[in-house]
Amino acid sequence: MDLIMSLPILSYFAAPMMTSWSTSLNLLFFYMTWSTLVLSHDPIYIEIIGTTAIKVVFWLLPSLLFLAFDALVPSLAESIKHYGRSSLPRRDAASLAQQVILAIFNVLLCGAVEAVISFGASTYLHRPLFKSSTTLPLPWQIIKHILTLYTLRELLTYYIHRFVLHSPHGRGGAIARLHGSYAHASRGGGAPYALMLFADHPLPLFLNRLVPVYLPALVLRPHLLTYFAFTLLTTIEETASMSGYSIVPGIVLGGIARRTATHYASGGQGNYGAWGFLDWVSGTSVGRDVIEDLQDEADKHHVRERGKRAAIDAGSTVQDGIDGVRKTRKGRKTRAA
Repeated sequence: MDLIMSLPILSYFAAPMMTSWSTSLNLLFFYMTWSTLVLSHDPIYIEIIGTTAIKVVFWLLPSLLFLAFDALVPSLAESIKHYGRSSLPRRDAASLAQQVILAIFNVLLCGAVEAVISFGASTYLHRPLFKSSTTLPLPWQIIKHILTLYTLRELLTYYIHRFVLHSPHGRGGAIARLHGSYAHASRGGGAPYALMLFADHPLPLFLNRLVPVYLPALVLRPHLLTYFAFTLLTTIEETASMSGYSIVPGIVLGGIARRTATHYASGGQGNYGAWGFLDWVSGTSVGRDVIEDLQDEADKHHVRERGKRAAIDAGSTVQDGIDGVRKTRKGRKTRAA
C-alpha cells in the first residue's frame, strides 16, 4: 500500500510552477514517502508492484466500470459509441467472464515476464535496470525521457502492429492468426471496448502492449519514477482509446480513440500506430487521419485568425516603437537647432 501511495508524482511536476506552502508540503511528503520506500524495498519489487498497480487502477477498474455501463444501459451506451450498437460487448456472461479472466491473467503474466527480465538484467549488470535512488529526477529530465520513450514506442507499435500482427499475405504466420482470433474476434463493423486492451493471446499481447513500452525503457534506463509516469500515461491513453466512446475528450486523445475504433471496425486494415503520424506518412490511415484532426482543431479554435491577429498586433507594436523613436529623434534635433 505504501508503494501505491507513492506513485502520484503530479505534485512533483507542478512544484516548480507553484510556490504555495501546500505544494511544498506535498512535495516534501512525497519525497519522504519515496525515500522510505526505496530504502525499505527491493527495486525490482517496487517496479513490478508499481506497474501492476497502475494497470489495475487505471485500466482494470475503469474497464469494468465501462463494461457495466455498456451492459446495464445499452441504449444510452450505443448512442456514445463509435459505430453504435455493433460496438457493444456481447451480452453473454460466460464469454465476458472468460475475457475478464484472460485479461487479468495477461496483466499478471506481463508483470512476471517483466520481473524475470529485470531480475536477470540486474543480476548480470550488478545494478537495477532503472535508477531508484532517493534523488528525484529533474522535471525537465523526466519530460525529455518521456518524449523519447513515446517516440520509440510509436515506432515499435506501428511496425510490430503492421508487419507482424497484421502482416500482408499472411507473413505474420501464427502470431497474426492468434491476434486475429483473439483481439479481433467478433469486432468486424464495431469498435472495441476497454477490457479488450489485455484480452488477447499472450504472445501477440507481449508484442503489442509490453514490448513497445518496456523495451524503450530498457534501452534508455530512466529513473524509476519516469518509467512509472510513462506507464501511467500510456495506460490512461490506451484505456481511453480502446473504450470505443465517441465522447473521449481532447482532439488528440479523441482522435486516437476514433482511429482505434476504425482499426477494429475495418478488421485491422490500417491505423496501426498509436498516435497516427506513421500511418499518415506511410499511407495506412483508414478514415480520417491525424492531420485532418489537427486541421479541424485549428479551424475550431480559429488558429489562423488568431495567428493573423497576433501578427498584426505585433507589427503594430513594432511600428509604434519605431514611430516613437523617430519622434524622439526629431524632438532632439529641434531642440538642438
